[in-house]
Amino acid sequence: MLNGQVDLNNSNTKLNLDVLNTSGSVSGASVAGGNAVDITTMSNTDVTNNQYVSGVSISADVNAGVKNVSGAVDLSAQAVCNSASVSMDPTSTNVYSNQECDAKDPSAALNANVSNIGGDVSLASTAVGNSMEEDTNAKYGAVQNYQINNSAINSTNNATLNNINGNVSASATAIANTAQIVHYGN
Repeated sequence: MLNGQVDLNNSNTKLNLDVLNTSGSVSGASVAGGNAVDITTMSNTDVTNNQYVSGVSISADVNAGVKNVSGAVDLSAQAVCNSASVSMDPTSTNVYSNQECDAKDPSAALNANVSNIGGDVSLASTAVGNSMEEDTNAKYGAVQNYQINNSAINSTNNATLNNINGNVSASATAIANTAQIVHYGN
């Protein structure tokens, strides 16, 4: 299985959200990405993944005003340069993954004014250069993962909260390279 992705154009999203007097819950997300692949196979497979992003802007912004909501509020902004997920369940697998993020700025920004909320509030801003995840039940196999990040990774979460009756969770996360490799089996 061969995947080759090259991104040479900007990927920018913006969510402007104003909510007033809602009896349910509120959820909003802004997601921008350069390259993404999700590979699932149930046979013996050699997977080669090459992802490259060059000189572009990847940004996700959320600007929200939320007031008088009886339920929960969940807002998120996420920008990812390269993302790969490989899941396999054969006897033998081999994975080669090469990711290079040379974008200007994978950046995520969340700006929120939230007040008079009856439930929980979750606010998350995440920016990632390269992300690779592989899991398999195969007894035999090799994983080679190469990640290069030449980009500024920026994550911002500005929030003003008042009169929240539930729990509050807020985060701003910026990660250049991340990989998770899980092998089950004997």
